[in-house]
Amino acid sequence: MRISYGWKICILLFFSTTINYLDRHVLSILAPELQQVFQWTEMDYSYIVMAFQVSYGLGVVLSGKLLDKFGTKWIFAIGVGLWSAAGMAHAFAKGAFGFGVARFSLGLGESVNFPASVKTVAELFPPSQKAFATGFFNAGSNIGAIVAPLLIPFIAYKFGWQWAFIITGSLGFIWLFFWFITYRTPAKVDETIQLSTAKKSWKQVVLKKEVLTICLVRFISDPTWWFLLYWLPKFLNETKAVSTGSLGWPLVTVYVLADIGSLAGGYYSSYLIRKGKTVYTARKQALLTCAMIALLLCGVSLTDNLWEAVFLIGLGAAAHCGWTANIYAIITDTFPSEEVGTVMGVATLSAVSGGIVLSLLTGHILTLTGGYGSIFIIVGCTYLIGYFLLTNLIPAITQTKNTQHGL
Repeated sequence: MRISYGWKICILLFFSTTINYLDRHVLSILAPELQQVFQWTEMDYSYIVMAFQVSYGLGVVLSGKLLDKFGTKWIFAIGVGLWSAAGMAHAFAKGAFGFGVARFSLGLGESVNFPASVKTVAELFPPSQKAFATGFFNAGSNIGAIVAPLLIPFIAYKFGWQWAFIITGSLGFIWLFFWFITYRTPAKVDETIQLSTAKKSWKQVVLKKEVLTICLVRFISDPTWWFLLYWLPKFLNETKAVSTGSLGWPLVTVYVLADIGSLAGGYYSSYLIRKGKTVYTARKQALLTCAMIALLLCGVSLTDNLWEAVFLIGLGAAAHCGWTANIYAIITDTFPSEEVGTVMGVATLSAVSGGIVLSLLTGHILTLTGGYGSIFIIVGCTYLIGYFLLTNLIPAITQTKNTQHGL
């Protein structure tokens, strides 16, 4: 079976996202052990997490602007190279400050992945395929999260925790080889089209009502994922007595369900479009379904059973990934491809800012109460709030005609 150029690139985006999340997960998997080795407090760990989030938030704004100005090929490659080197650098950290510096560098490099990937989908796929293509590459985040709890403890116990960072960090350099031999810079848009549309400044793009609304929605809803990414292993360890060596299957279960949600959420809106729904109606219907499923997170604190909690968290993670696939698709539906990188950059900055707020809030709540119940209630309700904000502030969209190549 012949694979089209667009899907070859989408497969590469899937693997870059897998490596991105694998490198990102190493610290959270090893956190219980490293916390003992380096005597971190809860606030120390929250500051280390925040270092990544701050640089990631700053990086997405810069990378989005650079992607729109210089194109995807080299900006993406530089980002992958930076985050791979930073991932390996964790092995040489001597304390909380050293890990904070490594996390800051990792976040700066990793920030390019999603703006570059969404921009590429906008350039290569029609509206009826965008959400599914987005869900497909975004599923790599869950594959990385699935592989991490199976691979990282094995490497750490066999060779030492330092090698867990070195081995996973090296994978990005292998990916770069395939990127350079496969990727072709998209053909320029017809000159008459370019001349008829004046290029907007960065300020003109980011101050659009639609951009500000998407930023607000992501500020509210995205922190759930940051919370699961960095605090789930600690939650299982502290409340369900799951050791680092036993984290594998609970985390695998959560992220397998998340993967299914990513693909199903993207497929669902694409299916509705093929059945005759308008693009935005299809996206909104998929978002509402995901928001309702996410409410199950509110029930995590009501059960003492490990696998009941894991299943509820997994369904919440699935809802998040389906939600994200459709939010990304709305961005590519609403804005021309030459603005997608910028929009993704500022929207992701907003998402990361929300993650920083929740990370600090989590640290303080755990210090004061020692319990996760109120946190799960907060994150479970955010999607429904985000849905009502989105549909009221953006009641309709005007579709763009993004160029399509390689299909």
